[in-house]
Amino acid sequence: MTNYHTHTFRCRHAEGDVADYVRMARIAGLSELGFSDHVPFPDGLWPESRMDFSEISAYMESISEAATAEQLRGADAIRILTAFECELRPGMEEYLRDLAAERNLDYLVGAVHWISSGGEWLPATHLTRPRELCIFSEATVRTIRSGLFAFIAHPDIYCARWREWDADARACAVDILEAAAETRTPLEINGYGLRKPLVHSADGHRPQYPYLRFWELAADYGIEVMINSDAHRPVDVAASLREARSIAAACGLRVREQLDPVTMRSHSRP
Repeated sequence: MTNYHTHTFRCRHAEGDVADYVRMARIAGLSELGFSDHVPFPDGLWPESRMDFSEISAYMESISEAATAEQLRGADAIRILTAFECELRPGMEEYLRDLAAERNLDYLVGAVHWISSGGEWLPATHLTRPRELCIFSEATVRTIRSGLFAFIAHPDIYCARWREWDADARACAVDILEAAAETRTPLEINGYGLRKPLVHSADGHRPQYPYLRFWELAADYGIEVMINSDAHRPVDVAASLREARSIAAACGLRVREQLDPVTMRSHSRP
């Protein structure tokens, strides 16, 4: 098993450091573990959910130390990878490319956690109006088409408060899935959503995400999916991977089992 979506205490809403996750990953039998804390921005936006810009070096060093220690284990070593989970804010493409190159990152993860609506930032888990879904889909498609990212995290997160699989929810999914298919960008079935409180919808009690309707539709587009735990605690480093994989199987989706280093770096560099 692999997990390419892992957070540490530096993102302000997770627990544990790199070594803690590696220790649990070894117990869980993972073969590869990618760290992907939320990328910091030079202007300090969203400080409640990401490390300060000055903490990047310490983040990188902790991963490097863990990777070196694992290499000493020989054939039993877990491959440790370095990444950031990134919102593609307007004008930030060059910053992300430069960061990936300067820090020798293995990959970048694309994600939309916030949309700009009415001059304010609205969480993607709180969308309740059709116009908000349009903004979300536009932001996600822009993220996909940038070519910066190895995969797109939780593309169905907009379903968290959208109680019905109606024309608006479907149209949002179609825009995202078409872009993913055209660019051959994998989308993530995110295990963290399976560990959150259920929501009551027209389909009964269901996870906030992954939303089965989204992934059933995804099967029509021939996309690949990544299966990740989105761990925020060391104990969850492999949590929900089997459940997420069952969703992929039920929907007939192709799972990309491993990210190739060359492929990952091609996403993070022009």
